[in-house]
Amino acid sequence: MKSMSDEKRFRLIVTIILTLFSIVALFPMILLVVASFTDENELITHGYQILPRKLSLEAYSYMVKQASTIIRAYLVTIGTTIAGTALSIFLTSSIAYPMARKNFKYRNALSFFVYFTMLFNGGLVPQYIMWTTFFHIKNTYFALVIPNLLMTAFNIFLVRNYYSNSLPEALFEAAQLDGASEFGIYTKVVFPLSKPVIATVGLFVALAYWNSWTNALYYVTDPKYFGIQNLLMRIMKNIEYLRTGAAEMSAEGQAVTLPGNSIRMALAFVGILPIVIIYPMLQKYFIKGVVVGAVKG
Repeated sequence: MKSMSDEKRFRLIVTIILTLFSIVALFPMILLVVASFTDENELITHGYQILPRKLSLEAYSYMVKQASTIIRAYLVTIGTTIAGTALSIFLTSSIAYPMARKNFKYRNALSFFVYFTMLFNGGLVPQYIMWTTFFHIKNTYFALVIPNLLMTAFNIFLVRNYYSNSLPEALFEAAQLDGASEFGIYTKVVFPLSKPVIATVGLFVALAYWNSWTNALYYVTDPKYFGIQNLLMRIMKNIEYLRTGAAEMSAEGQAVTLPGNSIRMALAFVGILPIVIIYPMLQKYFIKGVVVGAVKG
């Protein structure tokens, strides 16, 4: 009885501690959402508060006026994220598969080649010259998908470790005895059994694509190719420019008619909302994939 009582007490304490940690983790998100609905003058006067004195929809009203542009940017980001994630998963897993096969003659050389890219790269200027001069991806959708994000050595080794540690060699031998080719083993045996690590890598890559703004900054000048992150940055710059111009033209210097602080919060909330919705659906695969695919000493 005493042990049961101690166990219940321990679980209660752990629950309270984890609840407090959850509240602390959610506090910035709550503050962000509340600030996006707070009156601009209230933010300037009293700062960010959980219970503001005056609410306002001015920030979202301004965004509604930009709805067509924001929707287009959303579609660009969604398309880029889906295409880039799918292509990245295919390339990452297909390279990791031969690295995990012990009978592949050049597995060590391939592993070294992939590992080498984690240590050295050509730098930004050579990359820019290569992509724009030789591959001509400037102001195309390929500029949002291919450079920097399509494939990383970390993800390749994560998938390789999963194949090596979680899929027994006997499974490959049984498939070969049944007459399956290497491509057949990969597509019909290995890939279907790799849902945890595929979901983990997919989440890593999808988050990188969704939050990416550097590719468009380097390789895109046409606004129609802007994703949601680049568009939100452009909207903020436009607002700051208009606010500065209005203040300079005003005799009192107080002609603030656009929401500056509140719209920052509204734009941030709009940008992260899809990820907040999707992440809980993939969380169980994410945790399992990281644990199983990790390096084991």
